[in-house]
Amino acid sequence: MSAILPSLRWASQSPQGTRQKFQANSNWPNKENKVNFRMWAPTRSGSSRKLFQIAALVVACLLSTARVQGQASSAAGVASAGKIGVINVRQAIASTAEGKQAGAELQSQFSARQSELEGLNKQINDLRQRLEAGRGKISPEEEARLTRDGQKLTQQLDRKQNEYQEDVNSAQADVFDRIGRKMIDVLDRYARENGYVAILNYDPSAQTNPILFASTNIDVTQDIVRLYDQAYPAKGGAPAQTPKPAPTQKPAAQTPKPAQPPAAKPPQQ
Repeated sequence: MSAILPSLRWASQSPQGTRQKFQANSNWPNKENKVNFRMWAPTRSGSSRKLFQIAALVVACLLSTARVQGQASSAAGVASAGKIGVINVRQAIASTAEGKQAGAELQSQFSARQSELEGLNKQINDLRQRLEAGRGKISPEEEARLTRDGQKLTQQLDRKQNEYQEDVNSAQADVFDRIGRKMIDVLDRYARENGYVAILNYDPSAQTNPILFASTNIDVTQDIVRLYDQAYPAKGGAPAQTPKPAPTQKPAAQTPKPAQPPAAKPPQQ
């Protein structure tokens, strides 16, 4: 389910794979650290655990359904081979209208904090460049001051980044849980109505994937997305615009006729 709401994580490019501390030496990394904001990408954190739990729940529900169907078929003396399918739960959640809406909302919710992290990262890189350019040209006191400033900014960045990642993971996990549980109902109904005895979670991008190969002919991801959108349409869409009636034209004001003088009376004799 890490598909639906992308993952916000720090993409470090230091040689050791961790953020290198700010130091005034000649071993600066050649590449800049960047903040990478991606919603619904697989992670090792809470959202991944939530995805695994929901995927396991999907399999358990479907296997339970399959056992009931198998027992009923045996009792009736009917022997038939059931179908097996696969679904990419992460991709399915991300592809639903509700998932896309949730992803956009999270992007908006965390965009300000993302910009703050990028700003801190830029300040650190600027200090590093100033130290490199001023090596041998600035006083030891100035070099020590710049180094202390860089270390403080690095500590601040680490703290804010950890808080940011925890909040993002928590928000994603909530969305995964909300959509995933409703998707289980859709998947269970689809499996029963179409004669599936098992539908397994297949995510090639996951680090641990027990399925080595699955044909696209047995992939039901898009079918589940379509059925989910029908059962649970995204809320908050723009309401249909009712055309406004054309303004009623008032009749042109008529120019009043000039008053006619009274008829002259005939002279009396």
